[in-house]
Amino acid sequence: MSTKYQLIWVGIDAGKGHHWAVAIDGDGERVLSRKVPNDEAEILALLGDVLEMADEARWAVDISSRPSALLLALLLAHGQSVVYIPGKTVNRMTGAYRGEGKTDAKDARVIADLARLRRDFRPIEPSVELTSGLQLLVGYRQDLIADRVRMINRLREVLVGICPALERAFEFRKRPGLILLTGYQTPAAIRRMGVKRLTDWLARRKIRSAAVFAERAVEAGASQHTSLPGEDLAAKLVKDLAHRVLELDERIKENEQAITAVFRTDERAEIIESLPGMGPILGAELLAVVGDMSTHKDAGHLAAHAGLAPVPRDSGRRTNNLHRPKHYNRRLRHVFYMSAHVSMTLPGPSQEYYRKKRGEGMIHTQAVLSLARRRVDVLWAMLRDKRPFTAAPPAVAAA
Repeated sequence: MSTKYQLIWVGIDAGKGHHWAVAIDGDGERVLSRKVPNDEAEILALLGDVLEMADEARWAVDISSRPSALLLALLLAHGQSVVYIPGKTVNRMTGAYRGEGKTDAKDARVIADLARLRRDFRPIEPSVELTSGLQLLVGYRQDLIADRVRMINRLREVLVGICPALERAFEFRKRPGLILLTGYQTPAAIRRMGVKRLTDWLARRKIRSAAVFAERAVEAGASQHTSLPGEDLAAKLVKDLAHRVLELDERIKENEQAITAVFRTDERAEIIESLPGMGPILGAELLAVVGDMSTHKDAGHLAAHAGLAPVPRDSGRRTNNLHRPKHYNRRLRHVFYMSAHVSMTLPGPSQEYYRKKRGEGMIHTQAVLSLARRRVDVLWAMLRDKRPFTAAPPAVAAA
């Protein structure tokens, strides 16, 4: 008869096609090692085998995103305790184990052992529909923006081989330059149009201050009368890229409308948006990363998750040596930094606090980060008390 364990730890090296699961007992001895296809029936079979082996199982995974969505949904639906262990932590700990080779089984063993030895890893909570939807929409927006940046960089690279002056004349992250390139890409074509005709052409396409952009384009075209090798083919590529960037702009706009609509169905949306600098997109990113605020015990814990709480690096006689942490959520830090950056341009407490920190000798980035940390406390208190932001502090009732 097989041994019945009181408690075992199961580490899972997650992947898109399959996972590898390793279970260990209280002494760190391996009691199960198995490759598990990313399939509902196979995962349920693993769960059944594990629960037959022990009274209690504690699970740990190194991926909490879409590849492990089915695995996590099944484990949480069956009341299992699951923690997330960052991949960097697993990679660093792998070197402490025997053997130089890297296998899925070894990684799963390391994950299980880390879960056994440490109790400070973040538990994974059941994901509500709204959080899952926001995560998908926000992730898709990030992909669209990355594609847009890549296309614009490629467009500029090709355009500089046609007319360097034209490439310098416009900011192609904005619409006027892109619209121009959908019709005219070479100096000769722009010169033939002239300022007046080009102004009318841009105005019909709803470009504001069309005359200004037309003059700028004709001036750039007039500065070069030499046709460069491959100009005709390059012009076709530039035209195609300009059209594709404009199409991406429409898709990003539709995506942001969808994000806003989903975000505003959450009861916390009105409170989050009331904080100056925190619009629906940043608010949606915040909820997509954090989900349930109750997973953070206080504002300091949330600030640490965002990398806004300094950590000590003392050694010997060197004390109070504080540094920025290395392990934090970059997206969450981006949310608080960008909202602080916007708020410091608006009249109010955030701008006053920013100016105070600059007056104390902080450089711009330090002052914005300090403001971001302060705003974490404010947002936490707003969500805790379920009240919107007010410039004046709330009145305290007399005892």
